[in-house]
Amino acid sequence: MMHVFVDADACPVKQEVYRVAIRYHLKVTLVTNSWMRIPKEPWLALEIVGGGFDEADDWIVDHVAPHDIVVTADIPLASRCLKKGACVIGSTGKIFRDDNIGQAVATRNLMSELRCAGEVTGGPPPMAKQDRSRFLQGLDEVIQSILRSQKSVG
Repeated sequence: MMHVFVDADACPVKQEVYRVAIRYHLKVTLVTNSWMRIPKEPWLALEIVGGGFDEADDWIVDHVAPHDIVVTADIPLASRCLKKGACVIGSTGKIFRDDNIGQAVATRNLMSELRCAGEVTGGPPPMAKQDRSRFLQGLDEVIQSILRSQKSVG
């Protein structure tokens, strides 16, 4: 069964993940540093890890397997999960792949340096309706890709 891991602390698309999980009968694990209210469903789990640096990321990397899906906006986590054979999608629908993760890491590092130098302030814009739509479309694309690859192997 396909498994979706959500880097849940600041994830704005948890409700969208739930809807897709129900449609495709997916198991979902939300990984977080603190308790949060979630629907009581047999396919949905909440994994609370310690508050140390990258503990949620490390837990996801330790548990993810090839053909699992990770939902995260964390570029280094995305890179680590891709190396384990997982599929990764950001909360705005950006699908991370081996051929684009290097550029995403480089852009993240550049923006971090600019912030430290005081050149860039503020965070990303708030989620818009089209971001949620793009996320749903991207997640569906990732799931269909995994299903196709499993059929060609099986």
